[in-house]
Amino acid sequence: MTNTNPINLTPSQMAVLEGLLRAGFTFVSFEKYGRFIGVEKEGFVALLDPGEGKLRVFSQVGYRMDDEIGMLVDRAEGKAFVCHDRAVDATPGLLETYERFRGELRNHLHPLQ
Repeated sequence: MTNTNPINLTPSQMAVLEGLLRAGFTFVSFEKYGRFIGVEKEGFVALLDPGEGKLRVFSQVGYRMDDEIGMLVDRAEGKAFVCHDRAVDATPGLLETYERFRGELRNHLHPLQ
């Protein structure tokens, strides 16, 4: 079942989302996370929770794996982005892009921190 209730955003939340768009992020949706606003850039995704008049990252940033989000985990054989039984090795290039995504997102959500 999908969430059909509209998300009511404050002007400051809208300004943050507009800034993300200008910075090259795109909006994405995931059916099972309908109450969140998904943002994606360079294959990485964050779900934003618009509760309490702010935008906060729900859970953690992940790597897009079709209609799912792979989370970064440490495994015996090294770091990987994992979702259920699928895994993508976290190469140095992917880790660099992951950190850049996280930093850029943090700067837009918390510009004075």
